[in-house]
Amino acid sequence: RARTRHTSTNELCAMSARSALLRWTKQTTAFAPMCVTAVGARAYSTVIEGLKYMPSHEWTKVEGDIATVGITDHAQAELGDIVYVELPEVGSKVEAKASFGVVESVKAASDVYSPISGEVIEVNENLNDTPGMVNESAFADGWLMKVKMSNPSETDSMMDAAAYEASCQ
Repeated sequence: RARTRHTSTNELCAMSARSALLRWTKQTTAFAPMCVTAVGARAYSTVIEGLKYMPSHEWTKVEGDIATVGITDHAQAELGDIVYVELPEVGSKVEAKASFGVVESVKAASDVYSPISGEVIEVNENLNDTPGMVNESAFADGWLMKVKMSNPSETDSMMDAAAYEASCQ
């Protein structure tokens, strides 16, 4: 599949985003195909190696017994401009595959499902004032909650980056 391509301005922006994601995850980032829109080409969906994914488009980054949870780039792109995020209370319990919050956009409201069970130890308070951070930085500044996992093996049944990327195509 080797092709000779010229780098456009939009691709340079995507590369900058990729560089930022690499710094955050210290992992390889794979980009899904480009999507042509009315305003030009943009990276449609970003998938990050080293994260775990749910079919309902949530991601989990595991560090020890703490899991950071958010919605994927694919999910935020499908929702459109996010205008409100409802998050759980710190100290509350979440169950794997159960709804823990809501993300509302100009198009729709969508439940968000916890990939893992455990206790919420932190929520992204910045989203109260700037919910659009989920659109701008779904895998970094737009994370939703951090959970102390009660059953880390629940991540074993989640998709890796390659499987999730294939499921989105």
